[in-house]
Amino acid sequence: MAKARAVIILAAGHGTRMKSALPKPLHAVGGRPMLDWSLALAGECGADRQVVIWGAHGPEVKTRAEAAGAATALQDPPMGTGHAVLCGRDSLAGFDGDVAVLFADTPLIRTETLQAVFAALDSGADIAVLGFEPENPTGYGRLIENASGALTAIVEEKEANAEQRGVRLCNSGVMAAPAPLLFELLSKVTNDNAMGEYYLTDIVALGVAAGHTARAVRADADEVLGVNSRANLAEAEAAFQARARAAAMEAGVTLIAPETVFFSHDTQIANDVIVEPNVVFGPGVRIETGALIHAFSHLEGTSVGENASVGPYARLRPGAVLETGAKIGNFVEVKNAVLHAGAKANHLSYIGDADIGAKANIGAGTITCNYDGFFKHRTIVGDGAFIGSNTSLVAPVNIGRGAFTGSGSVITSDVPDDTLALSRAKQENKPGWAARFRQTMQARKDKTKA
Repeated sequence: MAKARAVIILAAGHGTRMKSALPKPLHAVGGRPMLDWSLALAGECGADRQVVIWGAHGPEVKTRAEAAGAATALQDPPMGTGHAVLCGRDSLAGFDGDVAVLFADTPLIRTETLQAVFAALDSGADIAVLGFEPENPTGYGRLIENASGALTAIVEEKEANAEQRGVRLCNSGVMAAPAPLLFELLSKVTNDNAMGEYYLTDIVALGVAAGHTARAVRADADEVLGVNSRANLAEAEAAFQARARAAAMEAGVTLIAPETVFFSHDTQIANDVIVEPNVVFGPGVRIETGALIHAFSHLEGTSVGENASVGPYARLRPGAVLETGAKIGNFVEVKNAVLHAGAKANHLSYIGDADIGAKANIGAGTITCNYDGFFKHRTIVGDGAFIGSNTSLVAPVNIGRGAFTGSGSVITSDVPDDTLALSRAKQENKPGWAARFRQTMQARKDKTKA
């Protein structure tokens, strides 16, 4: 029978190098707060008990964690990583399963990597530590293994001898152990060090000395990239984007210029989609097979159906739905609106709070006037309707199936099926007016100069 799992997420650091009023764990990578990455990772690995350790300077962290269903514990004042984990002990009272310790500023650990950490415990290790091999190990604590592969110690670089400094396997800080053992060892950790803090890493030496087995689990270096500054945040974003682009192309998506396309953590793109350069996918985007996303488009909270086309220079905002074969062209913005199969708005239009029927055509310069200053109202355009260029549809309004609106019309009332609606002043031509106007204005200008 598999042991129960829990995760303690350390999120109490001040993050002073971020120079931000926003607590560090709430800064986003891939459109998702870093804390949420850790919470999602815990859930994906079957940890039904999650405890977030927060600091008094960041109550927003507590609020977000509890909104996600996690327990929280305050670390005040902060006295090291070992002390932080001990702060979560009461939240796990009576729990005798395995506990992994994660960091809310390390957002890119893969599910399979944390699964491997738990698997090391299932295979007989008493303590599992996640390690990595950076290009330059300078500054990192080293994981020292014996000939049989058991982890014997974590040695900080400043305390390492020449041989130990030659070890490339470094400590990520992430580790796991059965809850009773974890808290037993932490109760023995002292703060007899230069910083006067209680370090989580000390449990390895204490455990090995007591006859327990420790093992290291390997991760790719970009998975354990910690964020302590805006520069680190950019590095984490770049690592996420590289991962997302590779995954998309592996899944059959064509990225013409991969380095210019930006994904969110939850972007879903089916095979045989083509994405042109300089496209940004915000959170909540789903693209079905055969769709074409033209250059310089921005999509968020959007569903794009099979063989639909978007852009170039289009903006799809939350609630935009394009069904099969629908087309949104250049400089078109869509918000909280559905374009049914084959509908199209080819250029220079705003479609907000609307339902556009199948094969309807929205002419250039059309806008749905959906907001009266207090409330939003909806526009309904029937199947096969033709909206003439530069039409203003003043919601709430219903345009019937097969109806037409004349170019330049302001439509304020419903239009029945198969009806032409015109709403514009009658054109009047005044011969010679322009010449007389120019003469009058030139004379006035000449008088002013005199």
